[in-house]
Amino acid sequence: MRWLFLLLVLLNVFFWIQHQYQSPVRVKEITPLDSYNRPQQNITLLSESSARERRSSASPLATENGCLFLGGFDDRPPAEALEQRLLSLDVQSEIQEVDTASGVDYWVYLPPLASRQASLRQLRELQSRNIDSYIITVGDLANGISLGIFSRKDSAEGVVARLREVDYAALVRELPRMHRKYWVRVGAASRGQLDDAMLQGLKNDMPELQHRQMPCAGVATSE
Repeated sequence: MRWLFLLLVLLNVFFWIQHQYQSPVRVKEITPLDSYNRPQQNITLLSESSARERRSSASPLATENGCLFLGGFDDRPPAEALEQRLLSLDVQSEIQEVDTASGVDYWVYLPPLASRQASLRQLRELQSRNIDSYIITVGDLANGISLGIFSRKDSAEGVVARLREVDYAALVRELPRMHRKYWVRVGAASRGQLDDAMLQGLKNDMPELQHRQMPCAGVATSE
């Protein structure tokens, strides 16, 4: 048994040595030298990146179209003070009033009747019922009867429903609620004189100051 065991060990050693000599040689690939010298197309030079950043951060005052408006005040005196400040900086400007819609009101009314006398009789009937009402004197609803203006639609519809119960066919008209803002428009000839630093100085003195690009036409000029 001992000789058989030794024979098996020798056979294993023999087969292991034979396997080592028959194993294929592994070749290690080396990257060609010219691949390191090939120029890279996706590299961006620092100078090119900086130039693009300077172009993208250019002042909006110099690139936008339309007229430059400063202000957006609720009252006229701050706009007048801003206009004087700009004039002291040799920047020509003028105050302009801009009305913008800030919501909707709901007007309850009765349409005009065939004659003013008929509308007056209807008005007296309403007032005898303690219904607040007024004759309309101007506009396309002249000689109609106003029954109130409400900021909420459900309130207006409630009045219409109550009047319907007493045989009055009231209607509702939406009225844009206008809010007036005071702006100072910078003259076209002085546009280049107002740079970012000057604008920031104005904002520091007037924190509520806004600046916008708006169409030059179609804005009501104050008298």
